[in-house]
Amino acid sequence: MSTQRTSIRNRVLVIVTLCTLLTGPVAVVSASGGALADDANATEEPYLEDVPEEGDEYFEMEDPDGEWISYLNPRDWYRDPMAGDGSGKICVTLLNEEGEFIVGETVPETTATIDTGDPLDWHPDANPVVVEFPLTEHYDRPLDADQFGTTDDSPQGDGSLDSHCVEWHGLEDDATIEYTDVEIAGEHADRIEVVGYVQQANEAWDTDVDPLEDAVPYEEVGGWSYQTEDSHGQVVVVLQLQSGDGDRSQPAGETSFADRMPGFGPLAALAAVGVALIGALARRRR
Repeated sequence: MSTQRTSIRNRVLVIVTLCTLLTGPVAVVSASGGALADDANATEEPYLEDVPEEGDEYFEMEDPDGEWISYLNPRDWYRDPMAGDGSGKICVTLLNEEGEFIVGETVPETTATIDTGDPLDWHPDANPVVVEFPLTEHYDRPLDADQFGTTDDSPQGDGSLDSHCVEWHGLEDDATIEYTDVEIAGEHADRIEVVGYVQQANEAWDTDVDPLEDAVPYEEVGGWSYQTEDSHGQVVVVLQLQSGDGDRSQPAGETSFADRMPGFGPLAALAAVGVALIGALARRRR
């Protein structure tokens, strides 16, 4: 009898272990086709891309004095005819729930729109600036700027691209560009929170800022004015994903293998355990 009981316990342990493995957390692909993160708090993996190095086709130039570094951007245009040295830049940064930079693979068919008004009528990517997600499906150069972070190896940035930008040059030095509050629209608009705006008006963007901690409400920015001795202005619109997209019943990043097997969900797994236990008890009573 002791041997029989040991055999039954062993069978039950094997069955329970298998079901646990079947229902354990794994990284999967979301219904929208975007990669989900292994971290339970993030629904999209961070997008990591190093900045171009000297000799790369997208490397532009570095200040001889080591004050700034520039990368080529296909959305960088010059006014013709140029009316002055006034220049500017509007960027959009999207973060996952963990504050990591992403490209919006899990929020397709969603847009961020910032109106810039008539002064930028001549710019093909402005008035308004419309950013479509996922960036990797709509743009040859999804991320083009290193706006945040620092490193000893570069005068600006931390060596990773983090923003999608529109740039312009050739405006009057004292021109004013105003931009509207960003409007999020589309299939997953309710998943994107507008964290705020990080704005600077100087010759070189100070990357020693945090997109979450230093972003402020639109009411505190709302545009900038160029000055002859300080003719460049930039703003980054900071967006962040919110947990849950309505397509999954489990917490983000914890969809199980059993859930993805047709006709074999958690209930079916528990039922299998129950049947196995009943069978084992029945054999024991024979």
